Amino acid sequence: MRVQGILTAAFLLTGVASAQTTLTVITHDSFDVDKKLLASFEAAHNARVRFVKGGDAGELLNRLILTRRAPLADVVYGLDNSLLSRARSADLLQAYKSPALSGVAPAYRLDDAGLLNTVDYGFVALNYDRAYFQKTGLALPKSLDDLKTPPYARLTVVSSPATSSPGLAFLLATVNHYGEAGAWQWWREARLNGMKVTRGWSDAYNKEFTRNGGKYPIVLSYASSPAAEVFYADNYDAKKLPAQAPTANLFLPGSTWLQLEGVGILKGARQPALARKFVDFMLGAGVQADIPTRMWIYPAVGGTPLDPVFKFATQPQLSAVKPGLTANPQRLVDTWVTQVLRAR
Repeated sequence: MRVQGILTAAFLLTGVASAQTTLTVITHDSFDVDKKLLASFEAAHNARVRFVKGGDAGELLNRLILTRRAPLADVVYGLDNSLLSRARSADLLQAYKSPALSGVAPAYRLDDAGLLNTVDYGFVALNYDRAYFQKTGLALPKSLDDLKTPPYARLTVVSSPATSSPGLAFLLATVNHYGEAGAWQWWREARLNGMKVTRGWSDAYNKEFTRNGGKYPIVLSYASSPAAEVFYADNYDAKKLPAQAPTANLFLPGSTWLQLEGVGILKGARQPALARKFVDFMLGAGVQADIPTRMWIYPAVGGTPLDPVFKFATQPQLSAVKPGLTANPQRLVDTWVTQVLRAR
């Protein structure tokens, strides 16, 4: 009887484990979330969340389009306002509007249908290494026209619009500023004069930027990156902030872009009900408070507290976006590839 009881208990435990639902979430490579918050979600829903890294946001979208007949996941996080129109055209997403969207300002909501629920926002911007410019005595560029010239282009690294969401944001900013013909000319001259283009943000910032051992003291990143540099410095103390960050923003007119990132449910999701719960989770107070010092972007839900280090995350004055600019970003990317990347 004792053996039978042990076997029965083992069977019951196995049954409980097998009843646990697996939710698959595909994200861009920079996604991160507090493991304790994730564990609480899993416990509340008797579920396991499996994450799949899909590359930079542009690569992520390409993977989703190629696999739309056999979706890789239930939920996607990391598509943004520059990629939404292409995701909509590919019919990748099913609509769900989280009740938590009521806390997101209308200006930061990605779309009325709920294909993507805004989780966070940030400002794509050029950063520079203060120490390099102090050491060399070189004046900072004052315009994008300055940036494309040899003294500065050879000091600049950006990520590709074809594979990187910050890269696409920067491309859109330049087209918005110069118009298409002017933007292609700017890019060709900047590349000819030494500007480096990498596959993604990680390569640009973590490998090529002088702060991380590279040789380029101007990098395309985010306006909040200087705050991250302070936060990750040795002996960080929120009560004893330094006078300035080791990096700063270079808000050249026409170089910045507002990026809205969202979470959505993929068509063909195997766990649609649990996927909706995960969308709510991403807009919940716990994740929203965790976002700023984990992914270095702003939480979408208003009133979420920020670490004092965000005093170094200065915000740019944004240019008005010209009508129709974001209607078909892929056409602009394709043109960039032919007019800039493959130009001789």
